[in-house]
Amino acid sequence: MNAGLPLNSIETPSFVVDLHLLRRNLTILDDVQKKTGARILLAQKAFSMFSVYPLLAKVLCGTCASSPHEARLGRESFPGEVHAFAAAYSEQDLRELLPICDHIVFNSFSQWERFRPLAMRYANRVQFGLRVNPEHSEADTAIYDPCAPGSRLGILRSDFAGHDLSPFSGLHFHTLCEKNADSLERTLAAFEEKFGDLICRMKWINFGGGHHITRPDYDLDLLCRLIRNFREKYGTEVYLEPGEAVALNTGYLVGTVLDTVRNGIDIAILDVSAATHMPDVLEMPYRPNVIGAGQPEEKPYRYRLAGPSCLAGDVIGDYSFDKPLRPGDKLIFCDMAHYTMVKTNTFNGLKLPSIATWDPKTKEYRVVRRFSYSDFKTRLS
Repeated sequence: MNAGLPLNSIETPSFVVDLHLLRRNLTILDDVQKKTGARILLAQKAFSMFSVYPLLAKVLCGTCASSPHEARLGRESFPGEVHAFAAAYSEQDLRELLPICDHIVFNSFSQWERFRPLAMRYANRVQFGLRVNPEHSEADTAIYDPCAPGSRLGILRSDFAGHDLSPFSGLHFHTLCEKNADSLERTLAAFEEKFGDLICRMKWINFGGGHHITRPDYDLDLLCRLIRNFREKYGTEVYLEPGEAVALNTGYLVGTVLDTVRNGIDIAILDVSAATHMPDVLEMPYRPNVIGAGQPEEKPYRYRLAGPSCLAGDVIGDYSFDKPLRPGDKLIFCDMAHYTMVKTNTFNGLKLPSIATWDPKTKEYRVVRRFSYSDFKTRLS
């Protein structure tokens, strides 16, 4: 695999998004919309690189947000609809969200009743929905399972008794995390079993996120069939909000070897950090692919790649290489567009990676943003 990146031009650390790969994903998503009539939104919690929003807006119908800041970014930078959902809103949150959102989804009837007078002032332009919990799990890791026992996300079917649903035009469920269409098929069966009598009363149903639509092995035919059948059966609009699928396999994180040390194993210390630049490596956890590297025992020279922070566990993973690593060598980590830039932090005062784009067609490498000491200082007081 060769990203074709102009390594000599890249200051590290840097996130680089390949515009050709991003367009490829958009082509797939556009095809799904055209074949099904579904409306696909960008989940900004996964990918908020607003410099490419004009490109995304050529295909996607809008954005979804989990906070007033995300909603404002969507409204200011992305033509189209703005949807919002949060596990709970403060009054200030809603006062910011109501003037800029098209859909607002509530996570409980108690929140709705508390804020109903405020919300209804905007009923002529905002559609309200309810997030439901189908009590059906598909996620492999408990921390990413919205329907795990004791989950705070979504209203149980048993809690609907006695509530007036006339103010609501839609239902929203979310059960998936990096899943194929067969997981959606099982989720839909559970959703219809518990909420089928309510679906026909709604204008729209939001199928949530976690759909790995742009993955090479994703069953696009099954996805399209499920959406078409659902729309024909219930006559509702269908929304999807697959933030990860938009940017899947489109981005890189480029870093430089700063030093190599040995403590029973060879360790390469980089200017990229798992803790600050790609925290999902520790949270998921997972081992990102590195271009030119193999599994720990695959190639002659084995290294543990680690970050420069003082966190003892700032370790990216074990890899092997065809030749020894030296200070100054550049390494390219793959699939570093989604859930990376949005999760970076400045622990230890480490410099945030620059953000850049690369267009293989025009050979244009463009640095969109560089970060400095002021970005660290202005987060503190």
